[in-house]
Amino acid sequence: MENKCCVLGKGWGIVIGAVVLGVSIILAVSNFKSYDRTVTVKGLCEMEVKADKVIYPLAFKVAGNNLESLYASVSEKNSVILDFLKSYGFTDEEITVSLPQVSDRDAEGYTQRSMRFIITSVITVYSTKVDKSLEMREDLAGLHKKGITLIADSWSYQPSYMFEGLNSVKPGMIEEATSNAREAAQKFADDSGSRLGKIRTASQGQFSISDRDANTPYIKKVRVVTSVVYYLKG
Repeated sequence: MENKCCVLGKGWGIVIGAVVLGVSIILAVSNFKSYDRTVTVKGLCEMEVKADKVIYPLAFKVAGNNLESLYASVSEKNSVILDFLKSYGFTDEEITVSLPQVSDRDAEGYTQRSMRFIITSVITVYSTKVDKSLEMREDLAGLHKKGITLIADSWSYQPSYMFEGLNSVKPGMIEEATSNAREAAQKFADDSGSRLGKIRTASQGQFSISDRDANTPYIKKVRVVTSVVYYLKG
Protein backbone atom coordinates (compact mmCIF):
# COMPACT_ATOMS: atom_id res chain seq x y z
CA MET A 1 0.00 0.00 0.00
CA GLU A 2 2.83 2.30 0.89
CA ASN A 3 4.56 1.61 -2.42
CA LYS A 4 1.30 2.24 -4.28
CA CYS A 5 0.91 5.72 -2.67
CA CYS A 6 4.49 6.50 -3.54
CA VAL A 7 3.87 5.61 -7.17
CA LEU A 8 0.68 7.73 -7.22
CA GLY A 9 2.55 10.64 -5.67
CA LYS A 10 5.22 10.41 -8.32
CA GLY A 11 2.51 10.28 -10.99
CA TRP A 12 0.84 13.44 -9.77
CA GLY A 13 4.21 15.13 -9.58
CA ILE A 14 4.82 14.37 -13.24
CA VAL A 15 1.37 15.67 -14.18
CA ILE A 16 1.80 18.88 -12.19
CA GLY A 17 5.27 19.39 -13.67
CA ALA A 18 3.91 18.94 -17.18
CA VAL A 19 1.14 21.47 -16.50
CA VAL A 20 3.60 24.03 -15.11
CA LEU A 21 5.91 23.48 -18.09
CA GLY A 22 3.00 23.89 -20.50
CA VAL A 23 1.90 27.14 -18.88
CA SER A 24 5.47 28.44 -18.98
CA ILE A 25 5.74 27.62 -22.67
CA ILE A 26 2.42 29.36 -23.40
CA LEU A 27 3.54 32.47 -21.49
CA ALA A 28 6.90 32.43 -23.24
CA VAL A 29 5.28 32.15 -26.68
CA SER A 30 2.84 34.91 -25.78
CA ASN A 31 5.67 37.13 -24.59
CA PHE A 32 7.65 36.34 -27.74
CA LYS A 33 4.70 37.28 -29.96
CA SER A 34 4.26 40.56 -28.12
CA TYR A 35 7.87 41.44 -28.88
CA ASP A 36 7.39 40.33 -32.47
CA ARG A 37 4.84 43.11 -33.05
CA THR A 38 6.54 46.13 -34.56
CA VAL A 39 5.78 49.24 -36.54
CA THR A 40 8.12 50.85 -39.06
CA VAL A 41 7.93 54.62 -39.45
CA LYS A 42 9.88 57.30 -41.27
CA GLY A 43 10.73 60.75 -39.98
CA LEU A 44 11.43 63.65 -42.31
CA CYS A 45 13.32 66.86 -41.62
CA GLU A 46 13.85 69.65 -44.13
CA MET A 47 15.44 73.05 -43.70
CA GLU A 48 16.51 75.94 -45.89
CA VAL A 49 20.02 77.30 -45.65
CA LYS A 50 22.03 79.91 -47.51
CA ALA A 51 24.96 78.77 -49.63
CA ASP A 52 28.33 79.32 -47.98
CA LYS A 53 30.55 79.03 -51.06
CA VAL A 54 30.36 80.26 -54.64
CA ILE A 55 32.16 79.48 -57.90
CA TYR A 56 31.51 82.36 -60.26
CA PRO A 57 33.08 82.29 -63.77
CA LEU A 58 33.18 85.46 -65.85
CA ALA A 59 33.87 84.65 -69.51
CA PHE A 60 34.11 86.73 -72.67
CA LYS A 61 35.25 86.32 -76.26
CA VAL A 62 37.18 88.48 -78.69
CA ALA A 63 37.45 87.85 -82.43
CA GLY A 64 39.68 89.17 -85.18
CA ASN A 65 42.36 88.35 -87.73
CA ASN A 66 45.42 89.65 -85.89
CA LEU A 67 46.35 87.30 -83.07
CA GLU A 68 48.76 89.70 -81.41
CA SER A 69 46.19 92.49 -81.11
CA LEU A 70 43.62 90.00 -79.83
CA TYR A 71 45.93 88.90 -77.02
CA ALA A 72 46.47 92.54 -76.11
CA SER A 73 42.68 93.05 -76.01
CA VAL A 74 42.23 90.01 -73.77
CA SER A 75 44.91 91.26 -71.38
CA GLU A 76 43.27 94.69 -71.20
CA LYS A 77 39.82 93.30 -70.57
CA ASN A 78 41.13 90.86 -67.98
CA SER A 79 42.60 93.81 -66.07
CA VAL A 80 39.24 95.59 -66.13
CA ILE A 81 37.48 92.50 -64.77
CA LEU A 82 40.09 91.99 -62.05
CA ASP A 83 39.68 95.58 -60.88
CA PHE A 84 35.92 95.07 -60.92
CA LEU A 85 36.16 91.95 -58.76
CA LYS A 86 38.58 93.52 -56.29
CA SER A 87 36.23 96.47 -55.89
CA TYR A 88 33.82 93.97 -54.31
CA GLY A 89 36.44 92.68 -51.90
CA PHE A 90 37.61 89.55 -53.71
CA THR A 91 41.31 88.87 -53.24
CA ASP A 92 43.97 87.45 -55.57
CA GLU A 93 43.73 84.15 -53.68
CA GLU A 94 40.04 83.92 -54.59
CA ILE A 95 40.48 84.76 -58.27
CA THR A 96 41.83 82.47 -61.01
CA VAL A 97 42.66 83.67 -64.52
CA SER A 98 42.60 80.73 -66.95
CA LEU A 99 44.80 80.53 -70.02
CA PRO A 100 43.05 81.98 -73.09
CA GLN A 101 41.44 79.42 -75.39
CA VAL A 102 42.24 80.16 -79.04
CA SER A 103 40.11 78.94 -81.92
CA ASP A 104 41.61 79.16 -85.44
CA ARG A 105 38.80 78.91 -87.97
CA ASP A 106 41.19 78.29 -90.83
CA ALA A 107 42.56 75.26 -89.03
CA GLU A 108 39.02 74.07 -88.27
CA GLY A 109 38.06 74.15 -91.95
CA TYR A 110 35.77 77.19 -92.08
CA THR A 111 35.73 78.40 -95.69
CA GLN A 112 33.38 81.32 -95.13
CA ARG A 113 34.37 83.52 -92.25
CA SER A 114 34.84 87.17 -91.43
CA MET A 115 37.12 86.61 -88.43
CA ARG A 116 39.88 84.00 -88.33
CA PHE A 117 40.63 83.85 -84.61
CA ILE A 118 38.32 83.67 -81.60
CA ILE A 119 39.81 83.84 -78.10
CA THR A 120 37.83 82.91 -75.00
CA SER A 121 39.01 84.16 -71.61
CA VAL A 122 37.61 82.96 -68.27
CA ILE A 123 38.20 84.51 -64.86
CA THR A 124 36.78 82.51 -61.98
CA VAL A 125 35.94 83.54 -58.43
CA TYR A 126 36.03 80.80 -55.79
CA SER A 127 35.00 82.32 -52.47
CA THR A 128 32.92 82.15 -49.31
CA LYS A 129 31.71 85.73 -49.94
CA VAL A 130 28.34 84.69 -51.30
CA ASP A 131 26.66 87.99 -50.48
CA LYS A 132 29.38 89.90 -52.34
CA SER A 133 28.89 87.68 -55.39
CA LEU A 134 25.19 88.52 -55.39
CA GLU A 135 25.96 92.23 -55.19
CA MET A 136 28.47 91.87 -58.01
CA ARG A 137 25.94 90.04 -60.16
CA GLU A 138 23.59 93.02 -59.94
CA ASP A 139 26.35 95.29 -61.24
CA LEU A 140 27.61 93.27 -64.22
CA ALA A 141 26.07 95.86 -66.54
CA GLY A 142 29.00 98.05 -65.47
CA LEU A 143 31.31 95.73 -67.40
CA HIS A 144 29.10 95.92 -70.48
CA LYS A 145 29.47 99.70 -70.44
CA LYS A 146 33.22 99.19 -70.58
CA GLY A 147 32.97 97.09 -73.73
CA ILE A 148 33.06 93.66 -72.08
CA THR A 149 30.18 91.39 -73.07
CA LEU A 150 30.13 88.36 -70.81
CA ILE A 151 29.03 84.96 -72.07
CA ALA A 152 25.70 84.31 -70.37
CA ASP A 153 24.03 81.72 -72.58
CA SER A 154 26.23 78.75 -71.67
CA TRP A 155 25.83 76.42 -68.68
CA SER A 156 29.62 76.16 -68.53
CA TYR A 157 29.82 79.74 -67.30
CA GLN A 158 26.92 79.82 -64.85
CA PRO A 159 27.69 80.49 -61.16
CA SER A 160 27.54 77.53 -58.78
CA TYR A 161 26.48 77.91 -55.16
CA MET A 162 27.27 75.28 -52.55
CA PHE A 163 26.53 74.57 -48.90
CA GLU A 164 29.45 72.95 -47.10
CA GLY A 165 28.31 73.46 -43.51
CA LEU A 166 26.32 70.22 -43.38
CA ASN A 167 28.06 68.97 -40.22
CA SER A 168 26.81 71.99 -38.31
CA VAL A 169 23.14 71.17 -38.98
CA LYS A 170 23.28 67.37 -39.00
CA PRO A 171 22.71 66.70 -35.25
CA GLY A 172 19.66 68.94 -34.98
CA MET A 173 18.13 67.59 -38.18
CA ILE A 174 18.61 63.97 -37.15
CA GLU A 175 17.04 64.73 -33.76
CA GLU A 176 14.04 66.38 -35.38
CA ALA A 177 13.60 63.58 -37.93
CA THR A 178 13.74 60.95 -35.18
CA SER A 179 11.23 62.93 -33.11
CA ASN A 180 8.88 63.10 -36.09
CA ALA A 181 9.23 59.35 -36.57
CA ARG A 182 8.32 58.72 -32.92
CA GLU A 183 5.22 60.91 -33.25
CA ALA A 184 4.09 58.84 -36.22
CA ALA A 185 4.75 55.60 -34.31
CA GLN A 186 2.88 56.86 -31.26
CA LYS A 187 -0.11 57.78 -33.42
CA PHE A 188 -0.13 54.30 -34.92
CA ALA A 189 0.11 52.69 -31.47
CA ASP A 190 -2.79 54.80 -30.17
CA ASP A 191 -4.97 53.99 -33.16
CA SER A 192 -4.27 50.27 -32.84
CA GLY A 193 -4.83 50.16 -29.07
CA SER A 194 -1.21 49.34 -28.36
CA ARG A 195 1.56 50.80 -26.29
CA LEU A 196 4.74 52.02 -27.94
CA GLY A 197 7.81 50.07 -26.88
CA LYS A 198 11.52 50.53 -27.36
CA ILE A 199 13.33 51.04 -30.64
CA ARG A 200 14.18 47.79 -32.36
CA THR A 201 16.29 49.22 -35.18
CA ALA A 202 16.95 52.65 -36.60
CA SER A 203 18.68 53.81 -39.76
CA GLN A 204 19.60 57.27 -40.97
CA GLY A 205 19.02 58.07 -44.61
CA GLN A 206 21.35 60.06 -46.80
CA PHE A 207 21.37 63.83 -46.52
CA SER A 208 20.49 65.58 -49.76
CA ILE A 209 21.19 69.19 -50.71
CA SER A 210 19.38 70.80 -53.63
CA ASP A 211 18.44 74.24 -54.89
CA ARG A 212 15.24 75.53 -53.37
CA ASP A 213 14.17 76.64 -56.86
CA ALA A 214 15.68 77.57 -60.21
CA ASN A 215 15.63 81.31 -59.54
CA THR A 216 17.51 81.31 -56.23
CA PRO A 217 20.31 78.71 -56.50
CA TYR A 218 22.04 80.32 -53.50
CA ILE A 219 19.21 79.11 -51.24
CA LYS A 220 19.58 75.40 -50.55
CA LYS A 221 17.15 72.81 -49.23
CA VAL A 222 18.70 70.21 -46.94
CA ARG A 223 16.69 67.01 -46.43
CA VAL A 224 17.08 63.81 -44.42
CA VAL A 225 14.77 60.85 -43.73
CA THR A 226 15.25 58.44 -40.83
CA SER A 227 13.63 55.00 -40.64
CA VAL A 228 12.83 53.60 -37.18
CA VAL A 229 11.29 50.27 -36.12
CA TYR A 230 9.47 50.28 -32.75
CA TYR A 231 8.16 47.40 -30.67
CA LEU A 232 4.43 47.44 -29.89
CA LYS A 233 3.03 46.16 -26.59
CA GLY A 234 -0.43 45.16 -25.49
